[in-house]
Amino acid sequence: MKYLSILLLLLVSLAACQSKQATETSSTADSTASAAVQVRFVPDSALADIRQQCAFGARVPGSEAHRKCGDWMVARFKSLGLEVTEQNATVKGWDGKQLPLRNIIASYQPEAANRIIICTHWDSRPWCDNDADSTRHREPVMAANDGASGVAVMLEIMRLLPEIKPAVGIDFICFDVEDYGAPYWGEEDAPFDGSDWCLGSQYWAQHPHKADYTAEYGILLDMVGGDDARFCYEGFSMRYARDVMLKVWTAAEVAGAGGYFVREDGTYAQDDHLPLNETAGIPTIDIIPYPSGDNVSFSRTWHTTNDTPENISIETLRAVGQTLLQVLATEGK
Repeated sequence: MKYLSILLLLLVSLAACQSKQATETSSTADSTASAAVQVRFVPDSALADIRQQCAFGARVPGSEAHRKCGDWMVARFKSLGLEVTEQNATVKGWDGKQLPLRNIIASYQPEAANRIIICTHWDSRPWCDNDADSTRHREPVMAANDGASGVAVMLEIMRLLPEIKPAVGIDFICFDVEDYGAPYWGEEDAPFDGSDWCLGSQYWAQHPHKADYTAEYGILLDMVGGDDARFCYEGFSMRYARDVMLKVWTAAEVAGAGGYFVREDGTYAQDDHLPLNETAGIPTIDIIPYPSGDNVSFSRTWHTTNDTPENISIETLRAVGQTLLQVLATEGK
């Protein structure tokens, strides 16, 4: 996932009043301000699904590990009673390489007119170009956090749907080829606007899986299992979907996860939520960790060889998963 850190972090300081306003108006998100949902998210189950994805190997588009993991995901989604749709296409990477794209969509109550989106990416970055050891920069990322964690949280949410019984349809979308953006040695050949990233969500936004598709809003999960995670208000999310962000942060407080969902401005992330907002017109937020201190990375394991299941936090998974359960259990009721 590419980030616009240097320029856009400057914009964060100019928007300092935004978090204050968000805090003052958080009571407007009253749809999630009811009593805490009693159904409990099981983070150990999510962690097992992260380990299973990583057991296939790095899910670099076009690899055997990518194919096998995609097949496993489809089988799991179907076993949980969801309707599965696949989008298969070929897209061009920053280096001119033709990449097989496989977006996977699992739909709950596909007949429902009122819908929301929960999404993530499921591919692995081909390069550990942020690793402290420069000799390993051309190795693929295992992507336990940056990819597998979002899929795992969604799988556990799917398993609990019969218990929380959301009154809306839900499309769980797994975007492919998100993390193929140019590494530092290829930046001169990459588009200046960052469009070499998030190719799966760009494709879906231009070609939704159903004709005339619409949704009330979307929630993107990106790196939601790190042991150093801290989620703040992402800048583009506040620009395009402020009410949705306040709804989710209020749900986090009700769910007892307020320590992870901090009411402060974060950075601006060029991520899969941008095509949903700017092309598909669906207000979508990004739950993504905020870089802390002098670290411009989203996590200490981001795009490194350390993005492995050993560095996943049960408590982070629990915080994100329970927050989503709180949102979904009260949605449409």
